[in-house]
Amino acid sequence: MRGERSALSLVLSWYEQKAVCVLLTLLHLGIRNMRLGPTLPAFIGPNALNVLVNTFNLRPIKTPAEDLADMLG
Repeated sequence: MRGERSALSLVLSWYEQKAVCVLLTLLHLGIRNMRLGPTLPAFIGPNALNVLVNTFNLRPIKTPAEDLADMLG
């Protein structure tokens, strides 16, 4: 498996406040391309969302079928 890249697909669900800590930890570690949902947290306003999207490629989830198709490429 030398030279091959592995991918981890992750969808963060905002059902608990602990998800905020998980998100901040992942951002600190430089993890990119995460999906947030089913709704965006209330503390993420439009300006903060733009920074997260542009810096970490965060994006809201869509439908399960669309998300799976994107993640499985």
